[in-house]
Amino acid sequence: MATTMTTTNQNAPTNQDDNSQLSQDQNGQGQQSRSTYQPRFDIWEGDDELILYGDLPGVNCQDLDIHFENRQLTIHGKVRRCHDGEGYLYSEYSVGHFKRTFMIGESINSEAISAELHDGVLTLRLPKSDQAKPRRVEVKAG
Repeated sequence: MATTMTTTNQNAPTNQDDNSQLSQDQNGQGQQSRSTYQPRFDIWEGDDELILYGDLPGVNCQDLDIHFENRQLTIHGKVRRCHDGEGYLYSEYSVGHFKRTFMIGESINSEAISAELHDGVLTLRLPKSDQAKPRRVEVKAG
């Protein structure tokens, strides 16, 4: 059973004064460059559930906010710098706020959704509701 799913990236550049989705990086010559953090996700579908695997290195559990409403799964979070202040000679590691939204085309049991963050990988389990699960129809002799 294939699931219809769409995703949106809501990391659009904004004004840096609003402390939102932009981060400032210092390159080797002391120049600043802007970057946004865009986590990547894999989505797997089984008969009983959907599982999303998100690559979130450097994200803490307290910096994650996950909501599911009206078939829309929203993951919002923040990646912080490993070291505060100056001293970076070069920085390629993306930091800042991120927001990912997935539209789920299946009926999901929202009460049973679970999330776990382990070694920089977010695992979201979205169990399908009983009416969305495939089932075998028994044929009776007449």
